[in-house]
Amino acid sequence: MPADLAVIGLGPFGLPLAQAAVAAGIPTLGYRTGPEPASLSPAELRRMLAGGFRHATSPAELGRVRTAVICVPTPRGADGTLDLGQVEAAARTLAARLRPHTTVILESPVPPGTTEEFLCPLLEEGSQLQAGRDFHLAYSPSRVDPGSRAFTPANIPKVIGGLTPACTESAAAFYGRLADKVVRARGLREAETVQLLETNFRHVNIALVNEMAVLCNNLGVDVWDVIRCAETKPFGFEAFRPGPGVGGHAVPQDLTGHPGRPLRMVELAQQVNNQMPRYVVQRAAALLNEHGKSARGARVLLLGVTYKPDLADQQGTPAPEIAVRLMELGASISYHDPHIPSWSVLDRPVPRADALYEAAAEADLTILLQQHRTYDLQGLSVKAQLLLDTRGAAPTGAAHRL
Repeated sequence: MPADLAVIGLGPFGLPLAQAAVAAGIPTLGYRTGPEPASLSPAELRRMLAGGFRHATSPAELGRVRTAVICVPTPRGADGTLDLGQVEAAARTLAARLRPHTTVILESPVPPGTTEEFLCPLLEEGSQLQAGRDFHLAYSPSRVDPGSRAFTPANIPKVIGGLTPACTESAAAFYGRLADKVVRARGLREAETVQLLETNFRHVNIALVNEMAVLCNNLGVDVWDVIRCAETKPFGFEAFRPGPGVGGHAVPQDLTGHPGRPLRMVELAQQVNNQMPRYVVQRAAALLNEHGKSARGARVLLLGVTYKPDLADQQGTPAPEIAVRLMELGASISYHDPHIPSWSVLDRPVPRADALYEAAAEADLTILLQQHRTYDLQGLSVKAQLLLDTRGAAPTGAAHRL
């Protein structure tokens, strides 16, 4: 069966798009570019297959679709910039099979200018076709909220920017089949910069509230109560909450090395957020000391090692760094996470606590790193000798808060 859509990359950006397309009745081809983790349940996969989804068995199949969306990861490289290696590989694979009148859309997070200056030449060279004349080229920032039941691809507005107005309209026509609302940007760079702004907005505001958490602890003020009160303001404020670090697949960009002035605020925000695992360990050591115990030889139980609640995704989670720093202090580490059956740090397996309440009772300190729905913080606070809550999830007075 011919497919209308090829999703290139079935990781955190591509898989939600493929699911949304199948749900909208669009025959969809999935093309894996690497060992993306399988995050679909057997029931979800069966529904997708029944709805018209299939995996590509050959790159040649990419030449038989009307729309191809590149959704590969762009992780941070050794120099701090985004690594476009997988975008390049996907472009070369697609270009060799690209046919006239195809619409090509990039959704991967990239610096402004990437679609026109990096992706476009690769597609044109490999296909001997001209973008804007022989095929359409556009960018659309990926907007996914993993695990969210409130926000879906259907009700999240889709931003589109094309190389030409016709490219924009072609991409808009495709996304109009999936999303209730399509927002047209002026062009490629504007659409790419939307992604930049949205990602950096999150990281800068998390950094601000993380700094407020440290300040409030020094002042003896409950930062969670401050946020609760502040978010009642109906204008000029959006509530963000502190935590042990920032994870996820959306990497902040300060644009160092790109033309124009670097985003100094983003650079500072990264420094603040990167310090949070160290701060959590400092608070843990101080709590143990206040209760007559040393970090050396202490038994520490880590609860929730994923980057987001109720998901098995560990991308960017601060848990490994916290575990390493605690081990460097001489602590004995164990963990519990209902979504992670086994966990290793520095290639060493970390003991898993199967009996949660018993493990919390035996540990000298229990640290909540991620609040999964299955965790009863009231009950854990009764069982645990010491409980450090880095998410503000425990009832007031039931735990020591970040």
